[in-house]
Amino acid sequence: MNHNDNILSLVLTAMILCGAGTASAQTAVTCPSQPTVAAERQTLNCEAGLSITVERGAHYQLEDRNGDGHVDAIKLDGKATLIDVDSSRLQGGFEVVTPQAIAAVRGTRWAVDVKGGRTSVLVLRGRVAVNKVSTGQGVTLGQWQGVDADRGRAPLHVTKWKQSRINALLARLGQ
Repeated sequence: MNHNDNILSLVLTAMILCGAGTASAQTAVTCPSQPTVAAERQTLNCEAGLSITVERGAHYQLEDRNGDGHVDAIKLDGKATLIDVDSSRLQGGFEVVTPQAIAAVRGTRWAVDVKGGRTSVLVLRGRVAVNKVSTGQGVTLGQWQGVDADRGRAPLHVTKWKQSRINALLARLGQ
């Protein structure tokens, strides 16, 4: 192999590696991130009608569950996210999937926090259906209502959150 063949091999390898990186980041292309304050959070404007804010250090993966090329779910394993869905602009709804619960909506604004083996869901606008993964039990939350789900068999209990708890969660998300 001569010098030119080595260079060509390196270029082809680099192109393949770069192409693989681009392919694995296709979801990110539909959800460009916006500048955030002090890198405490990242805002993804996925498309008209869907905005996702994730807390710094959040463990998440965007998903296209129905294969139509659009993000329709986020798998969240740690920290918090704020979802804003405008049902007049985004069809088909959106889900947040955590180890303890699945929160699904058609059009609303809500926050989900995963920590210490617990998922907490707070509705800011609209209604959100929350189903407990371990039991399948479901509840529907309205504005300012929340629920905490763990991996146990205890039933979900809907509560109106105290303002201090709402403020603490929203502050982590820049709200």
